[in-house]
Amino acid sequence: MNVQSGAARYSPEFDQPVRGDVITADRYTSAEWMEAEYEKLWPHIWHLGGVIADLEEEGDFIRHNFGRESVIMVKQADGTVRAFFNTCPHRGNRLILGEVGSTPRITCGYHGWQFDPDGTLVNVQDPDDFPGGNPCGKVHLEELRCETWGPFVFWNMDKDAKPLLEWLKPFPERLANYGLENWIRAFAVSADCEFNWKIIRDNFNESYHLPTIHPELSTFINDGLPTTVFEMYDNGHNSMWMVGHQATTREDHHSGDVPAPLDDVARAWELDPADYKGRTGDLREAIVRQKRKLGPGRGYRNYDSMTDQQLVDYFHCTLFPNLTITMSPEQCQILRTEPHPSDPAKCVFQHWCLYPPVEGMTEIKGTPLGDIPLEHDAVVRHSTYGDGVSLGFVADQDLSIGTSQQQGLNSRGFKGCMLTHQEKRIQRFHELLNDVIKGAPPPADR
Repeated sequence: MNVQSGAARYSPEFDQPVRGDVITADRYTSAEWMEAEYEKLWPHIWHLGGVIADLEEEGDFIRHNFGRESVIMVKQADGTVRAFFNTCPHRGNRLILGEVGSTPRITCGYHGWQFDPDGTLVNVQDPDDFPGGNPCGKVHLEELRCETWGPFVFWNMDKDAKPLLEWLKPFPERLANYGLENWIRAFAVSADCEFNWKIIRDNFNESYHLPTIHPELSTFINDGLPTTVFEMYDNGHNSMWMVGHQATTREDHHSGDVPAPLDDVARAWELDPADYKGRTGDLREAIVRQKRKLGPGRGYRNYDSMTDQQLVDYFHCTLFPNLTITMSPEQCQILRTEPHPSDPAKCVFQHWCLYPPVEGMTEIKGTPLGDIPLEHDAVVRHSTYGDGVSLGFVADQDLSIGTSQQQGLNSRGFKGCMLTHQEKRIQRFHELLNDVIKGAPPPADR
């Protein structure tokens, strides 16, 4: 897809109508809304549970705690992955307490019931003391849908939901050229936050906040509206293409010296920033040429399959309702908020970053967490937002408005959102959510 010029901001092919529903505060603050989401939304969508790299051998498992639920994904002898509710059918005890691990038998720590990786009960204490006889071989863990895409494992509580690859459209096709299958998750960080999960979803459904919350990005990402393309799909997902390796057109960064850090990017690809003084806008195409010329020799084997746009631009994919994938040629960011088990004014924020394997590279320079080793889960941590532990410098900025917005939404003075045209994706997100809460299936299953 080519970046459009002119004033249009929504792709004519992928625009969607909106009704103008008032976006009221209760959806962020009320227990009733939270309960409706637990009943009508969360059981019917695909949830990203983990990465396949954690599931190499039979019995390897990933645990994903989501709100009140806990799900385990387990590698099978035949190489497939199956998912089960993380609850013992005996008395309901949680079976797996660790996030990642391996076990030949899933064992309940309460009474010692044991299950094979396929969820079949194989050992209990006093097997002949059951009214219906020995339950071994007859009792199974409650299973969920489980499917994979690229390096990721997903689960779904709805047995009638569309297959994962259909649910994800158009992103499996749009992201195919990046070669994500063997990318390495270098960090997975998360935090407990003092705001509703939808506040950050709204934030990721617009770029209006970039000049105020992320001003430093303006020197190497062009957030100007004429060059940013928004797309909204029938299934509720949406995306945004932002021109990269080019300063914003909101300000005059193009008539003088190449601004930092774009000047360092130019040098990294053997270009002299001084040659582009007064014509900074030409640097993007020059970097494309240099990446084509030098990238494969530096170990970036995936460059050959990428379009020019993918080599330098940022593709921000927002999946209904709570998952964002932000792609650049050397980094895949996963950004997600999940609900608190009981408090609508709290959520869990998660930030993962994946990187392509590059022969000879042992360290990744300039990640959102600084320089870290290029190895699986080099940094894994959970914190409370505000305790000084970074979730990535841009993510920290996004989260900085969460608590104050949650507080403001509780005011009697707030009468509903007043949105710009460029925030239309927020409007549609809430209208789709309204429909689901009223009983419609999630848009990707319609």
